[in-house]
Amino acid sequence: MSTSIFPLTPATAGQAAAGGLPLYREVQWDLERNRPVYAAGGPLETTGAQAVLTWAVNALQIKRGLFEALSPDIGCELYTLTGRPYTDALKNAEAVRYVTECLVINPYIQGVKDVTVTFSDSTLTVAFTLVTVYGEVSGRADL
Repeated sequence: MSTSIFPLTPATAGQAAAGGLPLYREVQWDLERNRPVYAAGGPLETTGAQAVLTWAVNALQIKRGLFEALSPDIGCELYTLTGRPYTDALKNAEAVRYVTECLVINPYIQGVKDVTVTFSDSTLTVAFTLVTVYGEVSGRADL
């Protein structure tokens, strides 16, 4: 039994990513509506950089350590910043650190850059650029 938090499906010939990793697959996600995309009665699939972005946006929305069914390595700790008497500068610095720590555990993500965090009323918006084995892709998550 594999202990990896990323159960990978075997890639077919010519579909391997850089570094010998299989082609990354994920359910296609409507990032604006925050829900999967369905067609013909089932979810659509996406691959490559878009699949990695989908994983990243969903990982940011999971509270780390809250669900016993998930690995304690999956999720983000941004929720720990709410209700704390931290300065705005400290909140922003910690938010950037939490986002980076959350995302770099994925072996398909080589780095995270251009992280911006905006606090507005009860919404935290995170914008970022992922450096993946497929190239760079930008994303945003409203938490």
